[in-house]
Amino acid sequence: MRRRKAGGSRLLAGFAGLAAATCLLPMLAVALAATTGGTGTIAHLLNTVLPGYAFTTLVLVTLVAVGVLLIGVSTAWLVTMTRFPGQRVLEVALVLPLAFPAYVLAYAYTHVFDHPGVVQSTLRDVTGWGPRDYWFPEIRSTEGAALMLVLVLYPYVYLLTRAAFLQQSAAAFQAARALGRTPLGAFWTVSLPMVRPAIAGGVLLAVMETIADFGTVAYFGVQTFATGIYTSWFSMADRAAAAQLALCLLSFALLLAMLERLQRGGARYHGASKRQVPIRPVRLRGWRAAGAVTICALPVILGFALPVLILFEMALGSEQDLLSRRYQRFIQNSLVLASAAAALTVAAAIAVGFYQRLAPGRIASAAGYVARLGYAVPGGVIAVGLLVPFAAFDNALDAWMRARFDYSTGLLVTGSIWLLVAAYMVRFLAAALGAYEGGQSTVHANMDAAARSLGQTPLGALRRVHLPILTPSLLTALLIVFVDVMKELPATLIMRPFNYDTLAVQAYRLASDERLEGAAVPSLIIVAVGLLPVVLICRQVGRQVQGAGK
Repeated sequence: MRRRKAGGSRLLAGFAGLAAATCLLPMLAVALAATTGGTGTIAHLLNTVLPGYAFTTLVLVTLVAVGVLLIGVSTAWLVTMTRFPGQRVLEVALVLPLAFPAYVLAYAYTHVFDHPGVVQSTLRDVTGWGPRDYWFPEIRSTEGAALMLVLVLYPYVYLLTRAAFLQQSAAAFQAARALGRTPLGAFWTVSLPMVRPAIAGGVLLAVMETIADFGTVAYFGVQTFATGIYTSWFSMADRAAAAQLALCLLSFALLLAMLERLQRGGARYHGASKRQVPIRPVRLRGWRAAGAVTICALPVILGFALPVLILFEMALGSEQDLLSRRYQRFIQNSLVLASAAAALTVAAAIAVGFYQRLAPGRIASAAGYVARLGYAVPGGVIAVGLLVPFAAFDNALDAWMRARFDYSTGLLVTGSIWLLVAAYMVRFLAAALGAYEGGQSTVHANMDAAARSLGQTPLGALRRVHLPILTPSLLTALLIVFVDVMKELPATLIMRPFNYDTLAVQAYRLASDERLEGAAVPSLIIVAVGLLPVVLICRQVGRQVQGAGK
């Protein structure tokens, strides 16, 4: 019995260690490839494109951070602390833009607001102006890319901030009002400082998604580190430059991850006491109610309703046939990759999460920390970090087989589906681990003790006790990873097997050829699939509201 228990523990530890090592491999490979690539490439980059990449990335990050902060905090405050017409609908609808990848939003708005689009064409027809007779904001710009990212990323700040507002007690707020503060003054001096950790966490999540974005900035022609990596790898065939750019982006991403961890670790939340009283929402009327409706409805309209209408109009005018064999192959490839990646990622999350519970200590903590780093690493960095070592392995194996047996093995790992699936696991393991650990916290330690006293091995306790209880959390994790893989673009573009295209790749390719109406068809499918986890989030928000109201 002891051997069986030890064997199960070693198997679990081995799988958890393998998952953590896979997450660490691309970071180490990028660092090694960048440092061994010579100084000539990085010197050339410093004198040419690197300052521009750094400046543009910094501007984009700043604009997105400010945008998601303003929209997320203001809407969270209004739907939580006030009551106005349509508030119940808007508090859920504000989450819907999460279903959109930013690059899909870019395709929709370019179709409408670009120079040949309906808005500028109508303006020229009505006024009789020529192309140089008027000024119109350029959608294909750094500011335009920032707007697209803000519209799809502000829900991160909204969800976290709203949850923090719901947990606040009315005591401090009422004390500020009793001391002569106006409602707005009490908000600035009492409520806002108390939810600062939640706001910072949401903004940092949005910033990390911004530096990882490739589809939006590439389509708009904005030169960031993400586009530079892709250009160096494919257009210039310079792997050293790609690795060194990836190292720069990786350093920035890890710095943000460290800041997020520090602010989360430094946050101090005080539990609700028996004397805690929920804040009573203020009823808004007249122009104040109209202003609240406008502030909350505008992000929903711009981030979800209007793009959906535009994409439907574009799709109706396209020549793309969803029933064709070609599109069925795109859908099949997307589903196969997303399903395999979701299954592998959730299995790795179970191994890492349960190992941390089974054998708490430095090794388990280190494995969990490394497994979470992937969410801060852009897909392009992960792709470069996995392709460099496995390409070297394939080439070395092929050379050895040629020399020994006069037989060429070709590329066994590089360019395979499973290497791409491994990249997805590295990228999204943190999301699956978060969902798993959220459910695992409901399993009391006494259940483990009872299972062990009845003779169950660790794996037996996991299979017979934990997994049945955690089924809802595991299904949520599967769905989140599935949808994230469907939307993932940079890693798929770099690592996909030859002639193995997905819906995201097809949408990007059509948009790059300025066939925006055709790109609307795969984009709509991606958005439709993305609505599934958003519906789950909306249901969770609804339960939270009901719980707060009791």
